[in-house]
Parts: sequence; C-alpha cells; structure tokens
Amino acid sequence: MSFIKNIFGSVSDESPRLNMDWISLTDLEQLNEITELSHENPVVIFKHSTRCSISRMALKQFENEFDLKDKVTPYFLDLLKHREISNEIASMFGVVHQSPQMIIVKEGKTVYDASHSDIAAEDLKRFV
Repeated sequence: MSFIKNIFGSVSDESPRLNMDWISLTDLEQLNEITELSHENPVVIFKHSTRCSISRMALKQFENEFDLKDKVTPYFLDLLKHREISNEIASMFGVVHQSPQMIIVKEGKTVYDASHSDIAAEDLKRFV
C-alpha cells in the first residue's frame, strides 16, 4: 500500500504541494479577479478532486513540471469543497467540466483547457 501511496499520493491529502505558489480558489468573486489578472499574465486554474487518484497523479505531475513561477498565476480549486465555483467556471469561461482539469485564461478568455492525462505544465509555455 505504501508503494501505491508514494506513486499516487494519499487521496485524502487535500493540500496542494507547498513548492507551488497556488492561490486557493474559494470564492466566486475570485473569478472576476482571474479575468482581470489574465490581462497582465496568463492564469492557470487547476481543478482537482481530492478523492481521485488520477487527479492526484495529474496534480503531482503538473507541480513537478511547472517552471513559470513569475510568468503564470496559478489558482487551485478543490472541487469537493467548491463545486459551485467549478460550475461557474464552466459557464463563465465556456468549458465543459472535467476533473482533473487545467484551464488557461488569457486576456479574459479561455485559450486552452485539458483534462486527465492531457494535463501538462509544458503546454503553458505557448501562452506566455
């Protein structure tokens, strides 16, 4: 079991890794903030299900690959705690809900989204 836990992480671990400067997305008003910030730098929203091992694996891979600290503003959404925010993201940014999901917002609009194994921090470089 500890081998699997080392690979996928604990599915009950609800916190993103500390080496990322994630901004926790916990309030609907932050979506307006994201829209405004995206006119300065691209914003990435990572939607994560804390009960899903695939989501945990995608999150860890993303965090290990992420190297655009001052060029992209990263937001982290815990889907289980804030489903209403996920629903509003789908409506506001015109994306279909997925979990896990990475959404890139630039100049107020979604320019890219990916889910599951298609999530790669490398894809952010095209929008910087």
